[in-house]
Order: sequence, then C-alpha cells, then structure tokens
Amino acid sequence: MKPVTPDTEFSVSFENQRVVVSPWGGSLRRYFFIDESGQEIDIIWGYSGGSGKRGGQGDVLIPFPGRIGAGRYSFDGQRFQLECNDKEGPNAIHGFVRSLPWQVQDVHANKVTFEIRLDADTYAGRGYPFSLAISVMYHLDASGLTCAFTVKNVGQRAAPVGVGFHPYFTVGTSVIDEAEVQIPGAACVEFNEQLVPTGRVLSAIGTPWDYRRFRKIGHQRFNHCYLQLERDTQGMATASLRHRARDRAIDITMDPAFSAVVVYTGDAIADAPRAALAIEPMTCASDAFNHPDWGLKRLVPGETFSGSYRIQLRVM
Repeated sequence: MKPVTPDTEFSVSFENQRVVVSPWGGSLRRYFFIDESGQEIDIIWGYSGGSGKRGGQGDVLIPFPGRIGAGRYSFDGQRFQLECNDKEGPNAIHGFVRSLPWQVQDVHANKVTFEIRLDADTYAGRGYPFSLAISVMYHLDASGLTCAFTVKNVGQRAAPVGVGFHPYFTVGTSVIDEAEVQIPGAACVEFNEQLVPTGRVLSAIGTPWDYRRFRKIGHQRFNHCYLQLERDTQGMATASLRHRARDRAIDITMDPAFSAVVVYTGDAIADAPRAALAIEPMTCASDAFNHPDWGLKRLVPGETFSGSYRIQLRVM
C-alpha cells in the first residue's frame, strides 16, 4: 500500500449510502445519500483532500477531546504539561491522533477499520507518558453509519483516556440558523473567555440553552459542552437535527460510553461560518483530565475501553 498522506481516502457504500474516510487522522470526511434522481444528499458537511478541511471536520479526538487549560493536568499524583496547540488560547486541544497517519487494518465494501498506537516513550516529552492501541471502525448498513472505537492500555501504568469525534451535520440549508436541533443534555459546562471550563456545571433546564425538545437554532452561537444526557431504556442518548421544509432529520445516537456532547455552530470558521452544526459525541467533557468526574476513563494496563455512535437519516 502507498504511504498514507493527508490526501489518502477510501470510499465505502451500502445501497444508496456513501462514506468517504481517511487513514490520515482516522477521519470521517463525507457521508451522503444518492436519491432516486441521482442527486447526492449530504448528511455530513465534508471535504476532500487534506487541504480542504475546515474547523476540525470529521476529526477523531484521542486521548482527550476539547481543551485542557494551559495544557496542565494531574493524574495519580503526578503533574504533566501538554503542548499548547489551541489557536483560541494557551491550551491543549483535541489530543494527538487527528494529524497522524493511521494503519488501514481492514477494508470491506461497506466498512473500514483504522488503527494507531501511541507509545509512552514518544509522548512522554509531550505530557502523555502512556501507551494506547486505538482502533476506529466506520460501518454502513440499513440502520445508517456506525462509528465504533476501541482503546486498549498496552502500557505498564494506568492512563487517563477520553474519546471524541467532530462531525458537522447539514440538513441542506445554506446556514444552520434555519434548522432545528434537539440536544439531550440537562446541564452545561461553564467556560471562561478562553473557552476553558471554570469547573462549574450549570443546569440548562429552563435557560436559553435548554434544547431537550426541538427548537430553531436561529442566531444562537453554540460552543457548548452538554452533560447529564437524557437516555432511553437501553442507555442510548440521541441528538437530532432537522428541517421540516426539506422533510429531513438526522439522529446521532450515542451508546453509554458517551457522557457528553459538544454542540458548535462554527462561527469562527472564516470562509464558511455557520454552514453546518457540529454535534460531537464525547466520552468525557472538555478538560476532564482536570475534572475526572466529568467522564474521564482511568484505563488500567490491559484494559479495553470501547463504544459507538450511529448517524441515521430520517425522512419526516
């Protein structure tokens, strides 16, 4: 196989569904349907080629999603300093793997699996002296697109682990303001001006940020991390985006591994602000390395952490 570059892509399909993914970052680059007239109907606001990415489209966020204030955290009584790589301020953001080449482990007509390994020796100098074996699978079937992850601690010490994904969704509107959204979170993490959590979790119930029932997005500027997710009897939490005039709705259903969801209207994307809505399944909240009770996974040697979320288009 040719060396993996930012332009390396694979296409998988099932019936009228198509997905484009890349082993560069293990990323989800496009998800669309082909309708009866042959028209492509985008579900994911996507891109092609490494230079086409905007605003973290389709990124995999491991071993931490979101921001860690000043890149500093403590774990098992030891302090660590991460590289501060956040353009919004002096913080660490979104882990390491989204700009690395992954190995292509398995390819089929309707699914593909990527793998990568983080070694303690490589990342100790960057503030993460832990070893992880990571895989992400994208699978199309009659129920839609499933994204599943597995993280195994292959090192000699316990490791802090968080997993997140950064898809943007579209229901065919020119700007996301025209759509309605339903978010299952009853609480939000409070952020400071540098978009770093203050440590407080605030109730969203009865506030302008309560979207547990469908509401129009309008001019709301989302960059919010929701917690206390409402779940069904199987423990699944579902966020949804819809546009009634286009008879189109998208459900993003997260299994119990996911305890948080970030919602972002993309206002800071210079060439395409508010073109789509990021609904980001996360196993922990932003800055959970400093707030372990916000869903941080303490993964002991030999232990495996796994989960999945599903994207499904509904015709209303």
